[in-house]
Amino acid sequence: MAETTTRTSARDFFGEVVEQVKKITWPDRAQLQSSTWMIVVFMLVMASIIFVMDRGVGVVLDMISSLFTS
Repeated sequence: MAETTTRTSARDFFGEVVEQVKKITWPDRAQLQSSTWMIVVFMLVMASIIFVMDRGVGVVLDMISSLFTS
C-alpha cells in the first residue's frame, strides 16, 4: 500500500520532487543504443505481423465476396 503523507506547502512538495529526481539513474549511451535497437526491431516485427494479418484477412474477405458476386 502506498505511503500517504500530508504536504503542508508547495515548498515541501517541490523539495520532495527534488529528492526523487536525485534518485533517478539515467542510462548510459550504450544502454540507450541497445534499448533503441530493441524497440526498432520490435516495431518492425509487429508491423510485419500486422501487415501479414491484414493481407490474410483481405484475401479471405475477397474470397468470400467473390462467392456472392460471380
